[in-house]
Amino acid sequence: MLSEFKRFISRGNVLDLAVGVIIGAAFGKIVTSLVNDVIMPPIGLVLGRVDFKDLFIDLSGKGHQSLVAAKAASAPLIMYGSFLNAIFEFLIIAFVVFFLIRQVNRLLPPAEVPPSTRPCPECLSEIPVAAKRCAHCTSVIPDQPVPPAP
Repeated sequence: MLSEFKRFISRGNVLDLAVGVIIGAAFGKIVTSLVNDVIMPPIGLVLGRVDFKDLFIDLSGKGHQSLVAAKAASAPLIMYGSFLNAIFEFLIIAFVVFFLIRQVNRLLPPAEVPPSTRPCPECLSEIPVAAKRCAHCTSVIPDQPVPPAP
């Protein structure tokens, strides 16, 4: 069992996935800091010195003055400020991933797609590659692919 586990771990896909998860977790921390420490403070300043992390709705009805006081009283809360931060984090991560994939796709050559049709040798209509008989002229199609007509 140990040798089977060693083979499983040493396969390229597992190692690639592990590296991706580790880098993704580190990148997530960077984006969280970017949102909480760089992006949200100016937005909060423009909106009247609001700290989004501290925005909440107190469901207990006691009207706690701060998030810290409400948490200390174990009041039920809807912390929509944290939710807004999470949305900004998601949008930034999604944009960065989109940008990276876009750049990688530009660097890679387009994949060759095998043709799905070929011309019928009798009537030159387009037929599926695996066809044994032409749907247009009903002629029997040889097994060898016919080179495209000039």
